[in-house]
Amino acid sequence: MDSSAKVGANASAADTPNTAIKVANIDWLIFTGSVVTIVSLCLPLALFPDEGGRLLGEAFDFLTHNFGVVYVVAACAALGVLLYLAFGRFGSVSFGDGPPDFSTFSWTAMLFCGGIGTSVLYWGTVEWAHYYQAPPFSVTPETPEALRWAVSYPIFHWGLLGWSFYCLPGIAIGLAFYRGGAKTLRLSEACAPVLGKRAYGPIGRFIDLLYVVGLVGATSTGIGLAVPLIASLACEMFGLDREAFGFTLDLMVIALVTCVFAVSVWYGLEKGIKRLSNLNVYLAFLLLLFVLVAGPTLFIVELGIESVGHMLGNFVKMSTWTDPGRTSDFVEAWTVFYWAWWLALGPYMGIFIAKISKGRTIKQIVLGCLGYGTLGCTVFFVIMGNYAAYLELNALLPVLQTLNDEGAPAAIVQILQSLPWADLIVVVFAVVCLIFAATSYDSASYTLATVATRELEHDAHPDRWHRVFWAFLLGLLPITLIYVGGLRPLQSAVTLASVPLLLVIVLLVWAMWINLAKLRE
Repeated sequence: MDSSAKVGANASAADTPNTAIKVANIDWLIFTGSVVTIVSLCLPLALFPDEGGRLLGEAFDFLTHNFGVVYVVAACAALGVLLYLAFGRFGSVSFGDGPPDFSTFSWTAMLFCGGIGTSVLYWGTVEWAHYYQAPPFSVTPETPEALRWAVSYPIFHWGLLGWSFYCLPGIAIGLAFYRGGAKTLRLSEACAPVLGKRAYGPIGRFIDLLYVVGLVGATSTGIGLAVPLIASLACEMFGLDREAFGFTLDLMVIALVTCVFAVSVWYGLEKGIKRLSNLNVYLAFLLLLFVLVAGPTLFIVELGIESVGHMLGNFVKMSTWTDPGRTSDFVEAWTVFYWAWWLALGPYMGIFIAKISKGRTIKQIVLGCLGYGTLGCTVFFVIMGNYAAYLELNALLPVLQTLNDEGAPAAIVQILQSLPWADLIVVVFAVVCLIFAATSYDSASYTLATVATRELEHDAHPDRWHRVFWAFLLGLLPITLIYVGGLRPLQSAVTLASVPLLLVIVLLVWAMWINLAKLRE
């Protein structure tokens, strides 16, 4: 029996419907505390949407303008630490013994789908348009120079530095779990080498609560972007009036997405998350291949090569730009927002990466996360973004006007309608969006259930009812943020959620060095 079959057997044994619910193994303090915290965040926003939106916006402005440099430094430091680990003396340290549980393709598919979600389809198509109209470095808008920055900055924001925020917690948590004696995939227990017994007391519980709040805030941003897009696609497919259905349609989409990833997480890693991720990667890249071939292939390829080269040539400049003269709000509105988003999702992805990476070395995990993750995102932005840019630059479709007047979902739908076989492409795009949302949030549900479980063997899984419960609870905050309306509440939520996790990441890295030092002895 190969390793994947073993995992499947273990998953089946752990997930059998006849297994009694082990309520005694639930950490009720984390479970109830998380539920109360999430509901407490949602109720005020639902009852007072205008005031809530204003306060979120003010908090976002304060944090990004006063503490944005912290995120810039943290991103550079995370990449530096990972490169040292991969190519230094610890690169050969493995997560557990034996071969990897998953093939490289399945591992990469779960990694990419779990960490990216529908956001890459949303931003991959229209992010360049925002930068083209308001470029960085005081460049004149809507000029050839603005275009170069517009198509290279998305690759930067979704590249090496962002994936570093995912990978570094994964290395720290995985070392604690597979080599450091940790009994669960919790942040608190991964910090035990630093905190000692306090990791199992109030401080440890507080760290785990911060993780839950950060994850819910960050995933809410992703699903808050995905839902209006899927709703607009549904209106196009079924001839519905978007304005007539409005928020009701958004609720229906959230319910559908939640049901899909609840079913997926019910079946677990092997039968649910793995298979759904594999399917989505095939569909997504078939879609990209069609756009590349059916669209202006030469333009997409040439601008793609130029954008990658421009990003690499200016990587240090882009990584360290803090705009001390405040010539624009580009750094705060985009770079700091993205680093906060990646960072808030980092602990969740760290737990997920650790769980699916048994049998892999630190070097394999670092190069896989940074390499495959960056490459996958780059392909999306090069093909979808450059195709949309071609339509705008050649006056084939008023992309900028549609984006400004009707919003990003409407612009994306019109971009898809410009392709051959438009009706079929809209359907495929909608299916990929739905599965991307599901694969991202079933992974989140899985890790939330993991954190709220007292003890978990290396090959065991949280109870099914527990995973499904978190799947449905994850839908609450996105509903309230969509009700508040606009991109700013989503940006504010993820930035606020990331602030306390900065300290947690520092503790994780500190604990990681202690675990590595023990291995060297």
